[in-house]
Amino acid sequence: CLNNGFFFHSLLCVCVCVCVCLGSNYAMSNGGGGGGASSSTHLLDLLEEPIPGVGTYDDFHTIDWVREKCKDRERHRKINSKKKESAWEFTKSLYDAWSGWLVVTLTGLASAADWLNDLKEGVCLSAMWFNHEQCCWDSNETTFAERDKCPQWKTWAELILGQAEGPGSYIMNYFMFTFWALSFAFLAVSLVKVFAPYACGSGIPEIKTILSGFIIRGYLGKWTLMIKTITLVLAVASGLSLGKEGPLVHVACCCGNIFSYLFPKYSKNEAKKREVLSAASAAGVSVAFGAPIGGVLFSLEEVSYYFPLKTLWRSFFAALVAAFVLRSINPFGNSRLVLFYVEYHTPWYLFELFPFILLGVFGGLWGAFFIRANIAWCRRRKSTRFGKYPVLEVITVAAITAIVAFPNPYTRQNTSELIKELFTDCGPLESSQLCQYRSQMNGSQAYPAGSDAAATPGVYSAMWQLSLALIFKIIMTIFTFGLKVPSGLFIPSMAIGAIAGRIVGIAVEQLAYYHHDWFLFREWCEVGADCITPGLYAMVGAAACLGGVTRMTVSLVVIVFELTGGLEYIVPLMAAVMTSKWVGDAFGREGIYEAHIRLNGYPFLDAKEEFTHTTLAREVMRPRRNDLPLAVLTQDDMTLAELQNIISQTSCNGFPVIVSKESQRLVGFALRRDITIAIENARRKQEGIMLNSRVYFTQHAPTLPADSPRPLKLRSILDMSPFTVTDHTPMEIVVDIFRKLGLRQCLVTHNGRLLGIITKKDILRHMAQMANQDPESIMFN
Repeated sequence: CLNNGFFFHSLLCVCVCVCVCLGSNYAMSNGGGGGGASSSTHLLDLLEEPIPGVGTYDDFHTIDWVREKCKDRERHRKINSKKKESAWEFTKSLYDAWSGWLVVTLTGLASAADWLNDLKEGVCLSAMWFNHEQCCWDSNETTFAERDKCPQWKTWAELILGQAEGPGSYIMNYFMFTFWALSFAFLAVSLVKVFAPYACGSGIPEIKTILSGFIIRGYLGKWTLMIKTITLVLAVASGLSLGKEGPLVHVACCCGNIFSYLFPKYSKNEAKKREVLSAASAAGVSVAFGAPIGGVLFSLEEVSYYFPLKTLWRSFFAALVAAFVLRSINPFGNSRLVLFYVEYHTPWYLFELFPFILLGVFGGLWGAFFIRANIAWCRRRKSTRFGKYPVLEVITVAAITAIVAFPNPYTRQNTSELIKELFTDCGPLESSQLCQYRSQMNGSQAYPAGSDAAATPGVYSAMWQLSLALIFKIIMTIFTFGLKVPSGLFIPSMAIGAIAGRIVGIAVEQLAYYHHDWFLFREWCEVGADCITPGLYAMVGAAACLGGVTRMTVSLVVIVFELTGGLEYIVPLMAAVMTSKWVGDAFGREGIYEAHIRLNGYPFLDAKEEFTHTTLAREVMRPRRNDLPLAVLTQDDMTLAELQNIISQTSCNGFPVIVSKESQRLVGFALRRDITIAIENARRKQEGIMLNSRVYFTQHAPTLPADSPRPLKLRSILDMSPFTVTDHTPMEIVVDIFRKLGLRQCLVTHNGRLLGIITKKDILRHMAQMANQDPESIMFN
């Protein structure tokens, strides 16, 4: 029997056609046993009088992909058959055809307050909603050396104490920085805890699980959308080591889910709704990074489980609309769509592939270390009393982050601004400490290609600060990801890689300058020539570290070159990302999202995971040798009281229907929820239904005595084409079938006689047992 909450599904590739070919071929009309399908439309043909509620799903259950696709085909056939009858029916058919494009357009529009980040350091007197950079844009009183200082922007020490320098000023700024960080963190976690517990975290592991067919009521609801949008701004502004990109995918999917209820085509079909959610996730990445093509590839590679060609087009269109809205808003103030636009003056050379690959190795090692450390901490949080006080945990982490971050300018500033500074190539207009080369000391001197590249003590001091920032980011990201506030992982991982890459880039640059006669540099680097770009190393390191954590490849490379505009440097990005994945896979094939799915016990059958064991279906099916017999229903000799007794005494979510206990010949499969709804509906609308009424699943009622109460026909809720395999079927094939057909369960037979049942939960337990893991760890709680 199927335990409550564990109807799981994987990808539906071929849908009903394959199910028809592989099912058993027993006749159904006379109740003769059979576990296969005579037609893919039987399930819908039987719905002579649709029962309200039948075909819907409970919370924490998995959808029936086969039934949903059948319903959609029947709906489509009905619309096409009626569209020639009248102009109104033709208009309805056009509306149905365009509703998919309309809903992804609305999602893209809805998916597209940065000033709170700088509020920790000061305030803009001319416009409080401006951050530091925006406040000084229109000022005519800034100088080249102090371009970030303008009369309109005041630090808290200047406002409260009236002085900008000195120990008192430093202490006041330190105090206000910590105060605002704790205030934003407390407000964020309080709103999440009180109004929308589902608004915490990244959301991507849950989105992946939902797209595979699992139902989590409220996770994509309006309250989650509202609270996550607000608390995401607060969480980022608090200075915690987190990003907004992952949560924006969750926000976009909330928009897609809400808009899908405006169209019956999607609101009444869970499989079709997931096509909208796939497009919404693409729009979310498009908004988060300004990378529409990368968003589509991200949805295809990382998030979606069922991704037909039509969904690819609509995902592309949703990402296009989102990118257009983002460009119209111009949130970065630079008239560009991308967040970290770079313009490097030198190409990359072949010898640089070696340090690029080293950065890939670092990214893979960092990813493997982070996944293990973060999962260990999250598991400890779930198993100890510390996890019962989420507000205290968030406040503690925020306090440590603020106190440690303030003294270091590279940890004090916003993480996105840090990445932008690390990506930027040094030029005459750059005042960063990282660009204090000897040729730069004269501010009026240009920065030609052949300028001197000897680093000053300021650069080495910046490298020490970056090294400390790297250690700080690594430690705090481990403890921050998983807190009960919206928290993304893209930006922190990219920051860690960018810091490491910039350090490596400066080191290689100085080697090339002082040892230009080495065989590595002799061919490409002339004396005094500028041949190394440290910003490029930061970009490659960022991609490598993000790839090591998520194990993304194609979509990550496209996102990074869209994010930076660095199309010329796609080969170094590919080399680093691929190396990062290889190194990370050597320590474990799971990315961070798959690891959190397994930690939370979500019913997710990963298509990337290989099944190499030689077990058979009979070794995995239930009932086992010492288990109770399988709960079954007979087709025409049960009373309503007996049926209700079976339902009340078992926790099964579905029951095989057989001809008789003696023959064990299979007739079909009935879901517990559908049976309960059908019985309640019959009692409400039909007279004479009593506890001793005969229940039958056949086409015609059985012969009954004249004084018998009215029988109850439940054939309309019977799935007469359940998928069946024999007891000698290798589990490798069974697992592949579950992944590609999106099955909830399959029945096991021997010479046509029912033996048992295999659910996705059984497969997940078996795979965990084969991997020497706790089989009960996949139990969703």
